[in-house]
Amino acid sequence: MHDPGSGDSDDSAELRMSGGTMHAIVRRRYGTPDVLTYEEIARPVPGEHDVLVRVFAAGASIGDYHIVTGKPYVIRPSIGGLFRPKQQVPGSAMAGCVEAVGAKVTMLRAGDAVFGETTSGAFAEYVVVRADRLASKPRNQSFEEAAATPWAVTPLQALRDAGGVKRGHRVLINGASGGVGSWGVQIAKAFGAHVTAVCSTRNLARVRALGADDVIDYTTTDFVTDGPRFDLMLDTVGNRSLSDCRRVLVPTGTFVSTSGGKSGTRWLLRLAAMLLISRFSTTTLKPFIVSLNQKDLLALTELIEAGKIKPAIDRRYALRDTANALRHVGEGHAQGQTVIQVSS
Repeated sequence: MHDPGSGDSDDSAELRMSGGTMHAIVRRRYGTPDVLTYEEIARPVPGEHDVLVRVFAAGASIGDYHIVTGKPYVIRPSIGGLFRPKQQVPGSAMAGCVEAVGAKVTMLRAGDAVFGETTSGAFAEYVVVRADRLASKPRNQSFEEAAATPWAVTPLQALRDAGGVKRGHRVLINGASGGVGSWGVQIAKAFGAHVTAVCSTRNLARVRALGADDVIDYTTTDFVTDGPRFDLMLDTVGNRSLSDCRRVLVPTGTFVSTSGGKSGTRWLLRLAAMLLISRFSTTTLKPFIVSLNQKDLLALTELIEAGKIKPAIDRRYALRDTANALRHVGEGHAQGQTVIQVSS
């Protein structure tokens, strides 16, 4: 990632003099993280239902990596541009302080510490967010921890809503050391489940510390052939066949996937197979797409303030180094959540 040329237009100079600019990570085409630039651009203006947030920290995830690369191609219509990105500033999960509110926003005011998620724009000093996608920052979290928390909505909904997790259920989490999986271990435990976590050798101790009852090292043990059977499997990796995933379940068990793999064609085929198998089997196979809402941000806040879950931050990067952060998560190296430090 690089800074653009130093030459300023008259318009940008005028914006700077009026205090109307901010630093942000910008991309004008799909590609590797190398397409990202660190630029000074116009600060966004909130609409009547929006909030302008001064961003203190942002979360970087595999989802952000896919949005920057535009791959798999199947995601492009949903992110606003088939041939080039519609939104130039990526980033969605963030935490910060309210700078200004729209005319019809009544629940928040300037100075409130908040966290949440937007469709784009979080990799910047300021971002506009719909008010109903924000919640007050948990009292016992730093801004960096709060920025990593919106990703926990995915395993919360996958386990609670799609998986129907109950106290006493035996739950298997494949990819337990990653950004989604590390939250999933804790959330399943908070619901009273017995959790078995699958990860690599280097992550065994860390995943145990998150509360997993049992840990399987996939480099030495095949959890499909050598393990027990489970009421629910949460798959965050997509590296095993559906046949393998069904084999680890009890006859009436549920498989929930938050990962379709890197190929859009593979994701569509896997989705079709899951729907077909579920029609003719006692096991239930559910693909999953998160739906962010304020209610679940508040549910996470309750768990966090009760000390039942917390982020497992892997690495921190400066805003200028966002490209390196996305390479880290995109190459599968993240052990927990990755955070961008934006303002202080």
